[in-house]
Amino acid sequence: MSARHWLALFVALVLLAPLALPEFTVTLLNYIGLYALVALGLVLLTGIGGLTSFGQAAFVGLGAYTSAVLTTSTTLPPWLAWLGTSTWLTLGAGLVLTFVFALAIGLLTLRLSGHYLPLGTIAWGISLYFVFGNLELLGGFTGMTGLPPIAVFGHALTGGREIFYLIWLFLLVGVVATSNLLDSREGRAIRALRGGRVMAESMGVDTARSRLVIFVLAALLASVSGWLYAHMQRFLNPTPFSINVGIEYLFMAVVGGAGHVWGALLGAAVITVSKQWLQDVLPRLVGQAGNFEVIVFGIAMIVVLQRAREGLWPALARWVPTRAAPRRVDTGAAALERRARPAPGQALLDIEHVTMRFGGLVAVHDMALGVAAGEIVALIGPNGAGKSTTFNIISGVLAPTEGEIRFLGQALRGKSARQIAALGISRTFQHVKLLPQMSVLDNVAIGAHARANPGLLRGVLAGAWHLERRLEQRLLAEAARHIERVGLGPHRFEPAGALPLGKQRLLEVARALAADPCLLLLDEPAAGLRYLEKRALAELLLELKAEGISILLVEHDMDFVMGLVDRVYVMDFGQKICEGAPEEVQRDARVVEAYLGGVE
Repeated sequence: MSARHWLALFVALVLLAPLALPEFTVTLLNYIGLYALVALGLVLLTGIGGLTSFGQAAFVGLGAYTSAVLTTSTTLPPWLAWLGTSTWLTLGAGLVLTFVFALAIGLLTLRLSGHYLPLGTIAWGISLYFVFGNLELLGGFTGMTGLPPIAVFGHALTGGREIFYLIWLFLLVGVVATSNLLDSREGRAIRALRGGRVMAESMGVDTARSRLVIFVLAALLASVSGWLYAHMQRFLNPTPFSINVGIEYLFMAVVGGAGHVWGALLGAAVITVSKQWLQDVLPRLVGQAGNFEVIVFGIAMIVVLQRAREGLWPALARWVPTRAAPRRVDTGAAALERRARPAPGQALLDIEHVTMRFGGLVAVHDMALGVAAGEIVALIGPNGAGKSTTFNIISGVLAPTEGEIRFLGQALRGKSARQIAALGISRTFQHVKLLPQMSVLDNVAIGAHARANPGLLRGVLAGAWHLERRLEQRLLAEAARHIERVGLGPHRFEPAGALPLGKQRLLEVARALAADPCLLLLDEPAAGLRYLEKRALAELLLELKAEGISILLVEHDMDFVMGLVDRVYVMDFGQKICEGAPEEVQRDARVVEAYLGGVE
């Protein structure tokens, strides 16, 4: 069966569930749907984006309390009171308020990294919880009663069976929209956040913006869940929005499969059903009441993290045969716009007196280097000479301690890797940086990310509803052309991590070319390639030179370098010791000494 057939079967089961199941089971399914909405946001935030949040329950409360206040308060000013005339208006108000809060909190919290980020989410999660409990307007810890039911076409959804369809409709829409978003231009940028931020920034992706986008989207999904919860329960107190519940939501995402959209639903179902069952069974076994299920969940989490770090969904998917739909790329799609090439011989890159210190270690000292338009230049030297550090300085990954760098006359010092990439510098890496679970095609398409920018809001909405198909086909067609050019055509739809090292390096070359650079920085591109592959790479680099693309490469294979480049710079212990034509450099005594340790 195809994925679409499984989805249709699932929808049919959802439609039949309230008609065939008892009231208690329908209520349980309602809670699973509500929790899955929140866990879906955590899949996007934590599983895909690599940002751990313990505070999502607070955003659930924000959506719930906004609607509760607007529909029950009699002391609101007229310009606010009219929103309470419809629960659907209060949904919009809750989303707007959540957006504002999430944007403000995200701008502050996402500046943190490492273990400080989860601690930051705990801080604002606890803060909002106590705001809910201490404000008289919100009923304090006693709570609020008398919330009206949601009405659809004038019919009030007062029972669990009636609101069931609305809850699961929101969940299915959220799942489909999230899946579509992750399979789009914006989605590739989001998927690059976890383990690929340096690479993504070097390809022109604004990773700070992508982090903020998923933070806000996760908050909005939680807010919708809170709105549904408030009008299903028709009573609110702060307990369901505490930090403990926030941890449970994270459990759901991790247990189900934090990197998989459908894992949110699986995790919510497993935790909710298990919790209900344990609450019935454990008191009988222990002989007294208490939250003993928390202990069991803690042990279960440790087991899952040890035995199934990807969660339960990948294991389930292996048991359920699914026929993937063949992916199509319209190779005839219109080409993306290309940047103008500088005139041959024009000064392209100038490095003067560049020094890079790491504490007391001087990795690069007083380095000077130049590349003119239309030439291939090599930067060689023994291991540890400072070549890759120089590349990182040029591309903006590192900021130099001293010195000046100019590209087409524009100073690069102080610019980010993304800003430098936008000027026309693209690169590969000494240690291959790719997204192993993504296809070769999607990895290369990241290189073209900055060449088509529909804008943030339009990009997110278009991705969620597949409204950017024409732009997406142009991006994929551009990626496919460069994949063919480097000889990886047969591997287009394979996971990038399944390729051998040599082909992964060729993938990086294709990704760098997709950015349409004026200057291409290649860090050991021939490492891991066989003889014929090296010859094909050399021919490709000469073709690029003829097209006006300048190349600065680091390489240890001297046979490959000396027959290809126009000029050579040699580094040793962080300093330039020689420069000139290949034949001159090969005869230089300092170069011989650096490589061979001197000769008698």
